[in-house]
Amino acid sequence: MGLSLEIERKFLVRNLDCLNSATSHIKMRQGYLNTDPNRVVRLRLSTFSDDSVTKAYLTIKGPSRDHGLARLEWEKEVEPEQALGLFDLCLPNLIEKTRYLVPHQGFVFEVDVFEGVNKGLVVAEIELPEINTAFDPPSWLAEEVTGQGRYTNAALTERPYTQW
Repeated sequence: MGLSLEIERKFLVRNLDCLNSATSHIKMRQGYLNTDPNRVVRLRLSTFSDDSVTKAYLTIKGPSRDHGLARLEWEKEVEPEQALGLFDLCLPNLIEKTRYLVPHQGFVFEVDVFEGVNKGLVVAEIELPEINTAFDPPSWLAEEVTGQGRYTNAALTERPYTQW
């Protein structure tokens, strides 16, 4: 994957009823080699529920724009064995979560249920084609937290949810 503009909005989740509509889920473990907001470097290991395949990705994200709605992103698939070795270089407090893919009116929400040091946090993200794309929020969404830095995964490694 080349350099792209990621446009997404993030929300807290009111209840877990939405998981009943999930089409699949992905177990994720991710660590950060750098959490500088101008150049976040993330390592992710994902195990997909539908075929039990494990994939790994190295991702570089640029600074947030448009009040946290958009940022440049570059992602490269790496061998899972390489990723496992690189986790030793990551900052403390790895992110552990299960991501549920929940369709809603032509969009797919990614609902992340965090585990470990972030247990209790549940957020939903929707990726949009344009910054001003309208959508009808489902009833299970709560407060929008787009642009609130403490809800980024990188920030959760520095100050986990269980320490708020």
